[in-house]
Amino acid sequence: MDAIYQKLVKINNDYTASTLGRQILDPNSKYVGGVIDETGIARANHMSTPSIMACWASALVNPDSRYYHDEKLLTAFEMAADFILNRQHADGTVSLGSTNYNSPPDTAFVVGGVTQFYQLLAAHDWAAVKPAAAKLKLFLERTIPAMLTGGCHTPNHRWVITAALALLYEIFPMPELVARADEWLAEGMDITEDGEWTERSNGIYNAVSDIALYHTAKLFNRPDLLDGVRRNLNMMVYLIHPSGEVVTDYSGRQDFGETYDMATYFLIYRLMAAHDRNPLFAAMSDYAGTFIRKSEAVNNHALLGLLLYPETAIEDLERAELPERYTLMLNEKHPMETHLKQIDRVGHHMKIQHSSMHVAFGAPIVRIRDREQSVTIMPLAPSFFSLRHGKVRLLGMKLSTSFSPGIIKFDHLTAAENGYKLNIVMEKGYNGPIPQSYLPEAAQQGQVSPWYLLPHQHRPMTHLQTHEIQAEIVQSDSEWQIRIHSDAREDVFTQLSFILGDEGQVSGEDLADAGDGKYFLKSGGMRYEAEGDAIEISSGAYEHLLPVLREDQHPIGCRYVHVNLVTPFDRTFTIRLL
Repeated sequence: MDAIYQKLVKINNDYTASTLGRQILDPNSKYVGGVIDETGIARANHMSTPSIMACWASALVNPDSRYYHDEKLLTAFEMAADFILNRQHADGTVSLGSTNYNSPPDTAFVVGGVTQFYQLLAAHDWAAVKPAAAKLKLFLERTIPAMLTGGCHTPNHRWVITAALALLYEIFPMPELVARADEWLAEGMDITEDGEWTERSNGIYNAVSDIALYHTAKLFNRPDLLDGVRRNLNMMVYLIHPSGEVVTDYSGRQDFGETYDMATYFLIYRLMAAHDRNPLFAAMSDYAGTFIRKSEAVNNHALLGLLLYPETAIEDLERAELPERYTLMLNEKHPMETHLKQIDRVGHHMKIQHSSMHVAFGAPIVRIRDREQSVTIMPLAPSFFSLRHGKVRLLGMKLSTSFSPGIIKFDHLTAAENGYKLNIVMEKGYNGPIPQSYLPEAAQQGQVSPWYLLPHQHRPMTHLQTHEIQAEIVQSDSEWQIRIHSDAREDVFTQLSFILGDEGQVSGEDLADAGDGKYFLKSGGMRYEAEGDAIEISSGAYEHLLPVLREDQHPIGCRYVHVNLVTPFDRTFTIRLL
């Protein structure tokens, strides 16, 4: 029997036991039947009670579970079904709870899972479970109006909704469900040739889009939609540090800079390995499975997927060897600049509600792996360089300047003769008086003239200033050299920050402790060590006294070593691997 399957059954059993004790049994509570989550109340979103119901359903019908046909668990499950019906709004939606009330996309996340465990229960030969299954079907039927009319916020929401429409269509074969999905799919796939989705979210939303489009493709007979899924899964092979930590240094979503592993990719790699008979995807599914420690969101539930989709049994499929040494640049040929030049023509004026424009989509990313060493070089992100060396985590290097002011996000990355080059030319000018022909009537008649009613877009630019900074990154034996140099402009305060994991220790002869995990490397070198692995960084400078520059911020949970510079400068920093 598959070792990952056995692990999932154990996790599911343990989680079932722990969550049963958190179910609200008070008949006078409006949350009766729900399971208390980290907020202290029960919610009907995809990470809360419905996700727990996926575990319970998987336990009830699985002969390998200690809860197989357990009457007490079935009673709890039916109460939970009543709970999600009671918390469903009159328009068929549910609320996320932390935000997004009466939310079609968050309802779609829930539908993506409830449809699956409804199918599991409906097909199971046990009469006692049929009343609970009927309640699930009623919940799903009530969501149809919202799925047929509801909108989204973020790019991935579109594919979550199309998956919900497809999964509903399997139960309720209404042509309107197909037509609505076609409206969303007509917008086209937001993925680069190298496999990067708009949100660049390796920790969360890649897997969300992948699993959603898998269901959409399979149930609507749209095999073309699997092309983007394949590309993303191929890309993710190269976006993992040796420890299994996913590269999140440049994410456009909330996983930015946070620690994630590959657990949520397990099911989609398994499904696509079976579909394509792909040895690399099979190996990646096995690898991702080693990181599963808990139940995931209801729409991407690993054990539920294995039980519902027998094609995930791929024990007979050959496994490829996963790469541990490579150098590649992702999105090198993506026409990012061409796309950005078209923005003004679209007419949205860079305004969108409850989302980002994600203008960093398609930016090039350099990934270098040499067994226990892992490096990422990236433009259009707060950090431009990160490194893992065994247990050492150099989470990032960032530059801040008083010119803009704030963090520099290099806007160009190119391969150079011996390494890589990043650069940016910043501009800052001043706004002249608005020509009289554009002034509002109130201003011309001497009435109150609010600043916010003036047509600022017509102010002519005066005294436009520019400031260029470049970084050149070169690798040699056991070290990295990073040359940073500015143009000739004088007296711009600049700060280079080395961001390090807080689990390690820093030391150096001229390293000043500024408290709260912050240090200034005033001269010479420093050492950072974590669990026997170490790096040396040199050389420091302390050319101004500012502890932090305007518009910069240093999140907690890291160690920061700052080098203070004043332009013009041309400095080479060395990171030596020990």
